[in-house]
Amino acid sequence: MLSIGITGGIGSGKSTVCRVFRTLGIPVFQADLVARRLQDEDPAIRKSLTGLFGPEIYTENGTLNRKKLAGIIFSDHQELETVNNVVHPAVHKEFNNWKKQMAHYPYVLYEAAILFETGSANTFDYTILVIADENERMERVMKRDQITAEAILMRMKNQMNDAEKILLADYIIENNDNQLIIPQILKLDQILKSK
Repeated sequence: MLSIGITGGIGSGKSTVCRVFRTLGIPVFQADLVARRLQDEDPAIRKSLTGLFGPEIYTENGTLNRKKLAGIIFSDHQELETVNNVVHPAVHKEFNNWKKQMAHYPYVLYEAAILFETGSANTFDYTILVIADENERMERVMKRDQITAEAILMRMKNQMNDAEKILLADYIIENNDNQLIIPQILKLDQILKSK
């Protein structure tokens, strides 16, 4: 069974692409959702984040104050890297346990917003990059998350740009208005099943 990392910048449509893969019967591990859960539930991660940012980084009901953390890490690249180093090893451990249960599939997808940035892309057999025009991405995220263009640009600044990631990715899916994604996904599914 192959492990495939799939990524794309904010608003690129990687979650939409993953939904199509799911309809084809391919399991998708959503690393960002698992990271959110672990930030709330894992005692070692809670201890590390509290040690770094103080107890107020968690709300009164015990969940991570994501808005506060985002304000810190998206304005300070070093803090972002520190948090990634705390969270990502635990996420990969969960993925490896999950993957054992999926051994009967030809391949599985590991969906993550930052794959090349963390160096974890090297742990996969292949990588898929979902790309889209920056203006389209901005419009999608403003509509979806109800946040300002400035907040989106701050997040984009902490991700590698598409030109850099294209050089690193094994496969590219273009998710622009002038390109249909389903034929691209079907073709890629056949390629990966034949590996």
